[in-house]
Amino acid sequence: MKCATYSSKTGWKHSLLCCLVVAVGAFAANNAFAAEYYVSTTGNDSNPGSQASPFASLSKAASTVAAGDTVYIHGGTYYPGSGITFSTSGTSDTNRIKYWAYPGEVPVFDFSKATSGSNMFSVNGSWLHFKGIEVCNSPSTPPMSAITISNASDDIMELMNTHHAQGTGIFISHGSGGHLLLNCDSHDNYDPNSAQGDGQNADGFGVHYQAPGDGTSTIIRGCRAWWNSDDGYDFINQEVPVTIENSWAFGDGYTYYGTSKPGAGNGNGFKIGSSKTGIRHLVQNNVAWGNRATGFYANHSSGGNTWYNNTSFQNGTQFDMLASTWSAPNGGGTRTDGVTLTGAKAHIMRNNIAFPNKNAYIVGYGVDSQFNTWDLNITPAAKDFLSITDSTIGGTGQAIETTSLALGSRRADGSVPNVDFMRLAAGSAMIDKGTDVKLPFVGAAPDLGAFEFGAAVPSDDGGTLGTGGSGGGTVESDGSPGVGGASGGGASGGGGAAASSGGGPGTSGTSTNPAGTGDADGATSGTSGSTDAPGAASSGGCSCRMAGVETASYRSFALLGLLIVALRLRRQAPRTN
Repeated sequence: MKCATYSSKTGWKHSLLCCLVVAVGAFAANNAFAAEYYVSTTGNDSNPGSQASPFASLSKAASTVAAGDTVYIHGGTYYPGSGITFSTSGTSDTNRIKYWAYPGEVPVFDFSKATSGSNMFSVNGSWLHFKGIEVCNSPSTPPMSAITISNASDDIMELMNTHHAQGTGIFISHGSGGHLLLNCDSHDNYDPNSAQGDGQNADGFGVHYQAPGDGTSTIIRGCRAWWNSDDGYDFINQEVPVTIENSWAFGDGYTYYGTSKPGAGNGNGFKIGSSKTGIRHLVQNNVAWGNRATGFYANHSSGGNTWYNNTSFQNGTQFDMLASTWSAPNGGGTRTDGVTLTGAKAHIMRNNIAFPNKNAYIVGYGVDSQFNTWDLNITPAAKDFLSITDSTIGGTGQAIETTSLALGSRRADGSVPNVDFMRLAAGSAMIDKGTDVKLPFVGAAPDLGAFEFGAAVPSDDGGTLGTGGSGGGTVESDGSPGVGGASGGGASGGGGAAASSGGGPGTSGTSTNPAGTGDADGATSGTSGSTDAPGAASSGGCSCRMAGVETASYRSFALLGLLIVALRLRRQAPRTN
């Protein structure tokens, strides 16, 4: 369509009008109205779900939302009568459906009174983002995992706390992957009535059943798993790579706060493997201690994994690289254990600490092992570390979240606590003894283990992942994600690329934050964020998908302003033929 011609005197108005029309169209296309809904223990499901008149149940909100919407969940304890299903999907990283704890509050979903549902949270939708929610307490029957993500892709679980489930805390199966588990905790999960035996199926985190070609890698970052009856992290029957980093596992294979050993529970901190097709998982900057069986276990993989800068302390065995072959490579068949992996299928191990050096299936089994404590004839001792003492060591018979420094409060950026436990001391035999594996380091060479001596520890001025991407800043040299900048964060996507310039996830603020971009260890990019949280002066209102649906409705006013200007210019410009 050809634009009308205007006199030279008013040509600038014509040009401005055309630009405004284009801008209005682009603005409308990129800022489709999204609703905000609210859930409260004092709400009612017959309400509109606005801030002034919230829903009572998360199920109601989940059945109401559309792509781009946000559900804010107020603190308090909710007692659902059945499992909650999340089947509606977002459409992209910038158009997710978000289920977030209301800022400064902790919603707890206690399923001890539930009478139906196979899982507490059943997530079948893609492009969802859950943040700051506690999910706990399976009923005696039926057994329930806390959160199951099935046949979905690209979901984010951030700052979730799952515990006392009769199944896995966060269980991912099938689908096309691409999920991010960021700064989550999963603990005290136990399935005494499992068909496979006492305690056999309750892991902290599980990623399973993706077949070759089923999509992209899932990332687990900054998570903690403890006192789960089976394993802390388990990737059995997973044929798409997983990256796990900056995460901790301890006391797995025990129940009842570390005092009981379930008969069928395995007790591995990081069970990384059983691939029949030889895919590789990346395991870096993790710490395992006090697990009943093994700290880091390859679990019969037919292809090796890559193990960089991990610390294993006082587990039954520190590192076990057991490899196997199957007569039917894609599933089933006869398994042959203890095989030697060669070439591109061999395990790669660099800069790891075993304390003590008690390992299995490494020497003589084709493992590409260099610059680890056992290769360097280094015998770790207490003097090499700032501390080897924490209340997580040994069973206590009671919850220790308030007494253990390792289980203490996360930093403001959501990463694991900055504690002395298992950090290298000045003069440690492990300082500068590693080799460059493209992880950040200081000094002449990388140190061994998960914590780089002398690295700057992020201050508590950052924030958690914003509404934008699943990315964050470059991983800090101490193994934690970068934090927000000197101004205390602000970008709701990722931060900058360098820790020193304030890289990392932005602050989860109480008002609209600017967009930010960033990169998560060079792999997953952050994207532009949107409204991060309801403003402090927000008021209630209609949550329907019309003008004024957002509590912070600046987008609507901006669009209206553009339209008014365009119409005024259109009326003022004289037409010439």
